[in-house]
Amino acid sequence: MELRSLGNSGLLVSQFALGTMTWGRDTDIHEARDQFNLYYEAGGRFLDTADVYSDGVAEEIVGEFIREHPDVVVSTKAGNVRSHRRRDTSRVHLLAALDGSLKRLRRSYIDVWHMHAWDPYTPLEETLSAAKYAVDSGRVRYLGISNYSGWQLTTAALGCEFPIVSAQMEYSLLQRGIEREVIPASADLGVGVMAWSPLGRGVLTGKYRNGTPADSRAATAHFATFVTPYLNDRSRSIVDAVCTAAQGLGISPIDVALAWVNARPQVASTIVGARTAAQLRGVIQGFDAVLPIEIHTALDEVSEIERGYPDFGWNQ
Repeated sequence: MELRSLGNSGLLVSQFALGTMTWGRDTDIHEARDQFNLYYEAGGRFLDTADVYSDGVAEEIVGEFIREHPDVVVSTKAGNVRSHRRRDTSRVHLLAALDGSLKRLRRSYIDVWHMHAWDPYTPLEETLSAAKYAVDSGRVRYLGISNYSGWQLTTAALGCEFPIVSAQMEYSLLQRGIEREVIPASADLGVGVMAWSPLGRGVLTGKYRNGTPADSRAATAHFATFVTPYLNDRSRSIVDAVCTAAQGLGISPIDVALAWVNARPQVASTIVGARTAAQLRGVIQGFDAVLPIEIHTALDEVSEIERGYPDFGWNQ
């Protein structure tokens, strides 16, 4: 598997990272072990998790697996909380969360530590001060952000005493919003993008073309609201184009969707995940897919997002 620099840093990461959001809830430890083994055997060495995934159980499972594989790079996140506040990047919460993550991961340091989301309740200076302390103490090697807007990323990067190397953002043919500001800001600041949900929350697999399968995420109580925003007419036209391209190339829709994201500017790593090892095996088969330029152009056009003022300047 190809290794890529994470932003302008010297850290090399696998072009596909293994996501662990379902581990400990929809995916038990035995199934997670099978997933990890499949990914590792495919050459993958980059795991992504978060302290809130399955209330910390996902980190515990990751910690169990990487104990035998110290060559695996680990990304985790902090700042998302299960309360009315929802976001907490205060110094007290971040440093306590860091201690908890390190204990569950069974490591003395985290390779890439992401702020899970922008916190409107905490001054940015306090958040960055806590992050600096984590880095200076040797418990964090690299800092990243997640789900920040363009101005939030820029403000954080310019206010930080050390580089922010990663922006973990949702990015797929169904969600290209980061192209408006986050991608340009990342290019200017030397930040690498980690693309999450490259399969459009599962919709780009084509499984929803004829309804909602009983065993799909959209059929579950805790994931239905996550998937349904992409079950609309615009998404259907994009999915149809992906499936048509896949049929013409003799590959799967998964291959097409992953290849499109993987080739986008600033994307350092694409996060893939699955509920079962069988599903992940199908995803891994698409790691080497490359799309002809004509297909890239056609998919760009069908999934194009609306742009205008101020993206293209102001003429008066």
